[in-house]
Amino acid sequence: MRDIGSHPPRADPTNVAAKPIETPDLALLTALLALCGAAWWRRRGTEHAGWKTWRWAGFGLAALLLIAAVMRPTIDGHAQSVQATGALEPNVFLVVDRSSNMTAPGPDGRSRADAASSDIAQLIDRYPTARFSVVGFASGPSLEWPLSADVWSLKPVVTTPVTYSVPDLTSIDAGAASTVLRYQLLSAVQQYPDAKNLVYYLGAGTSESPTPQREFDLPAGVVSGGAVIGYGSDGVPALRAVAQQMGVPYVQRAEAGIPADALADVAGPVQQPAGPADTGTELYWALSGFAAVLLLVELFLTLRDAARSRLDRVRL
Repeated sequence: MRDIGSHPPRADPTNVAAKPIETPDLALLTALLALCGAAWWRRRGTEHAGWKTWRWAGFGLAALLLIAAVMRPTIDGHAQSVQATGALEPNVFLVVDRSSNMTAPGPDGRSRADAASSDIAQLIDRYPTARFSVVGFASGPSLEWPLSADVWSLKPVVTTPVTYSVPDLTSIDAGAASTVLRYQLLSAVQQYPDAKNLVYYLGAGTSESPTPQREFDLPAGVVSGGAVIGYGSDGVPALRAVAQQMGVPYVQRAEAGIPADALADVAGPVQQPAGPADTGTELYWALSGFAAVLLLVELFLTLRDAARSRLDRVRL
């Protein structure tokens, strides 16, 4: 996990995690009231307006109390952390083999790439609320889809069979996506620390490639589940090595798709206990109530003055 500090990934601008709004201290509220009182006293001492000064002071105090009520001050309250919507949903990383090895036909007559596309659709249906990231590879990696919860747009893209054109077939590397996957995981840990990270590797392996195969060096304790799905039997040793490096099981792809035991179960969001939250005693109701009383008094006095002025005009 130390890589997060030494190589911090760029934050996702679409991540709109809610942040708690801190309420002002009572000391600040007291200072505002004292400032208002000092201003009123100075006005009273210079103008000697008598009863009119008291009315203006009451009106100003009511306005100040309403402003303070909007800030919702509390006594003996503790700051609550507001959980971002979807912060507990899993992050699913799909590492997809796009090499020419995936063009070979499978047991059902379809190409391995076509079968992998169907399996990706199965994974999307299995985790409908998850965030997905797709990393393709052949001789090198390609980030095809950054981590996003936009499953509606992702599905038609990844369900189309795709293979990369590689001039030299011997340069295919089963571990080509190791670095990209590593930093995608680090970014996910930074943005969604409470979410589980699932990694699914869909590939045929490399049975005869003389190219040195890179290894997956993923951050410790970050991968919560997933599997390496093998297509064909010629690259099984390489795929088993990838599974061991990732810390996930190896599963041979069946004709019906990904076996059910390869689909990790992800617990739903933790339910908050029922009952009122321990947020302390809120003072907004007392402040707004006092302000309402002051405004009602001012309204009564204003209507009374208006009625008296009208009677005086009638007498004249």
